[in-house]
Amino acid sequence: MIATPYPSTATHKIGGQTVPNVLIHEVIDGKPLYRKGYREVLAKTKAVEDIMGSSSLQFYIIEYLLRILFKNLEEERFIIATNEAGIHIDKRNNIAGDILIYEKDVLTIDKINKSYAQVPPKISLEVDLSIELEDISENAYINLKTKKLLDFGTEKVIWFLTESRKVIIARPNEEWIISNWDVPVHILDDITCNIGAYLKEKGSEFA
Repeated sequence: MIATPYPSTATHKIGGQTVPNVLIHEVIDGKPLYRKGYREVLAKTKAVEDIMGSSSLQFYIIEYLLRILFKNLEEERFIIATNEAGIHIDKRNNIAGDILIYEKDVLTIDKINKSYAQVPPKISLEVDLSIELEDISENAYINLKTKKLLDFGTEKVIWFLTESRKVIIARPNEEWIISNWDVPVHILDDITCNIGAYLKEKGSEFA
């Protein structure tokens, strides 16, 4: 995903070296955040394709979440966006989402075009980080991105972190909740998920 509402216009440089826009995952506060492994691509020790995909654990979790959502959300009310769906908040902030739930009366058909969505999702679901942590810590990035989404109008941001097996749930003007991922997590209406229980049921070592 290219972090601009108009992808062909993105250009960035590091030390005089042009960074292909495909290596830019997001832009927050005007600062480009690069994909994990981008330096290896610039050094030509890896191809772009080598760093583009998710791990099998990540896509397994995303597939589980998508099945729940497609099965339970009302098609006439909601749009489910995935595949690093882009959000254009303003000229200094373009972010990506693993799974975004939009209300159709917010993301109306006249707002569907070839640029990033410019209205807030109702719910944002994130599975791990896709950026190279260089000048920012994991916690700082999660806090910053979550705050941007909440300030933009998103009602709930949920992070599923595979390394710590934790879930972070953030809502505007409320204390954030951090829990193990083997407890039920409320997504929307009467829809819940339980990553840990699902992985245990399937025999995964990561339950």
